[in-house]
Amino acid sequence: MMKGMKKEHLITVTKQRRDEIVVEIKKYFLKERDEELGDLAAGLVFDFILEKIAPEFYNQGVDDSHNYMKDAADDLLSIRK
Repeated sequence: MMKGMKKEHLITVTKQRRDEIVVEIKKYFLKERDEELGDLAAGLVFDFILEKIAPEFYNQGVDDSHNYMKDAADDLLSIRK
């Protein structure tokens, strides 16, 4: 994590998007586990995913972007005369 970057600001979603995801979590639990979750429980599942799992995907995206940019810079150097 970058120096000075707060963990809670690493990944954010709008309230509207959060509400949409909570609905999707509720649908998933009902379909896959035959378990009805309320908004609070689905929100807690989302918070857990956002805190514990999402940073891994975020970091992978940062690493992929870094490697892409590094490769692009190496390609640029290859055209030197």
